[in-house]
Amino acid sequence: MNASETMHDVYLGLGANLGDRETYLRQAVTGLQRDLEPIRMKLSSLYETDPVGVEHQPLFLNACLFLRTAAPLQVVHQVARDTETRLGRTRTIRWGPRTIDIDILLFDNLVVNTPELQIPHPRMHDRIFVMVPMAELAPELRHPLLGQTMAEIAEQARKKGGIRRWKIGWEGEYAPFEN
Repeated sequence: MNASETMHDVYLGLGANLGDRETYLRQAVTGLQRDLEPIRMKLSSLYETDPVGVEHQPLFLNACLFLRTAAPLQVVHQVARDTETRLGRTRTIRWGPRTIDIDILLFDNLVVNTPELQIPHPRMHDRIFVMVPMAELAPELRHPLLGQTMAEIAEQARKKGGIRRWKIGWEGEYAPFEN
């Protein structure tokens, strides 16, 4: 990393509901860390959540990941897609079962609206499986469009139910890690 490189704060949503869900999440985090070379990283607890959209499918494991990286948005997006492909993700049913799902939730304070990418993620504020782990990572961070903090949005989302903390402490295995 060059000292003059611009660093970006990136928040990713991670989810899996097929196979060994935790292993897929671990492999995704390892791949993202390797390919994006963050100087700081923070990972939420794991949460087990009810499926959204297509209800008759296995429960999900979800987490959020913060990275401070020099990688530009296009590289982060491509690395996320490549990681999904490497871990067997197929896109056959919208909101259907998957080995891994990696969504860019926030990238600095950017607002992007293209056919390929929307930031902030357009449904993040409605998704308890995103907002509860996001509030754990960055409770005072404000949503760039809504102006509310992650904690405020998570409190609203919690009313829907369907989330259980599944595992605390798994994040300690990844370096560089910041508490």
